[in-house]
Amino acid sequence: MSALSLPWTAEHARRRAERRLRDHVWPEALHSAIERLEHGGHRVLLVGGSVRDVLLGRPADRRWDLAADLPPAAVRERFERTEGIGERHGTVLVLWEGLEIECTTFRREGEYADARRPDQVWFTEDPLEDLARRDLTVNALAFDIGRGELLDPWDGARDLARRTLRAVGEPLDRFREDALRPLRVARFAAVLEMDVEPATRAALGGVRDRAAHLAVERVRDELQKMLGAPKPSVGLEVLREAGLLELWLPELAACRGVPQNRFHAFDVYFHSLYSCDAARPDKADVRWAALLHDIGKPDTRAERAGEGTFHGHEQLGARLADALLQRLRFPSAMRERIVHLVREHMFDYRPEWSDAAVRRFVSRVGVDSVADLFDLRMADALGNGTRGPDTQRLAALARRVDRVLESSTALRVRDLRVSGEDVMRELGVPAGPDVGRVLAGLLEEVIEDPALNTPERLGSRLRVLADERRRP
Repeated sequence: MSALSLPWTAEHARRRAERRLRDHVWPEALHSAIERLEHGGHRVLLVGGSVRDVLLGRPADRRWDLAADLPPAAVRERFERTEGIGERHGTVLVLWEGLEIECTTFRREGEYADARRPDQVWFTEDPLEDLARRDLTVNALAFDIGRGELLDPWDGARDLARRTLRAVGEPLDRFREDALRPLRVARFAAVLEMDVEPATRAALGGVRDRAAHLAVERVRDELQKMLGAPKPSVGLEVLREAGLLELWLPELAACRGVPQNRFHAFDVYFHSLYSCDAARPDKADVRWAALLHDIGKPDTRAERAGEGTFHGHEQLGARLADALLQRLRFPSAMRERIVHLVREHMFDYRPEWSDAAVRRFVSRVGVDSVADLFDLRMADALGNGTRGPDTQRLAALARRVDRVLESSTALRVRDLRVSGEDVMRELGVPAGPDVGRVLAGLLEEVIEDPALNTPERLGSRLRVLADERRRP
């Protein structure tokens, strides 16, 4: 029997979830923090994801969500280390015995004029009013650890059992309050591996006008979390079907319906999604590179002998990926790593490569990027749909790369046994681009013949270059 057909009533599901929460072993530090907050007869509840994830059997985090009838100032008074991360809206971050605890005062909310935060909040002593303002039923759960009581006014426990995401109340109202919520729904669908119920799904696209004005940092953070899911494609498809993907990832959305050739089972869009799914979830750079590696294909597609070709798509794709990641304000270092992988993903190893060719490959790709590039190639092949990766060829290249790394004395300019100062002194040139060009030329010679990488032999080459520069 599937989860969707379980014959539980909402109350049955609530009681079953309540028993699981009562039996759960909560951290002692969490107990002690709650006791401090409850002192004087106050009501304190574990809420939202902290309840949901325990019921789903997901690993506990260091960060816990509490809701209480205490105002923010009173929360601050009870702990030595706190931070106001949204105090105007009732939230205080408590740092307590190795835990991070977000404590929010029970509240009701007014309109969301900016599609981000409520214009007004009213503190209340009623936890049910607080739960009514939440986005999804599975997040509108509150557990009283001391009493062993689960509050579930919106039947979230039943939705968890059915692995269903459903909005609290009228879906469009919830989403137009905070236009980030549709993106959160897509992220939850992927991360929690749950289905979005039809009415909730149908309302996601109704906030397109407001979603277009979201802060890109909030969008980026949600997408980052989505790409850590078992299958990011689930969430990305939720966004595409709602007409929202093109707001934030238009270059990816443009790949939909772009045919490839007989070597591919999917169009460029679905190949990109499935490649992303196949990439290692613990390598964010590789996941993003897998998602974006072919976004240059729509604008480079040409028909030759009835086959689709995409000459130069990796170069255009790198430029498009760079612009996309800048638009989402990714950290520069991460953006550069992803763009580099997109640019280099079309490497074509042949067994007849000389050792110098292997050294040249490693030098161009970068020692620190070789493993990530191999992972990207594997994901690219697994997302193909017609054939798997050529593991034998990759393994052969990996062995040769290992030998190169063990034996080579210089694969980067900084590995050369001469410096920029040596170049300036021998050639009599000032610091500037000329110095870099000379060092790059020396590196190319050393890659071809590693035995050249000695101070004496490179010094001799510099003197030859100096003589050539002095000749009329």
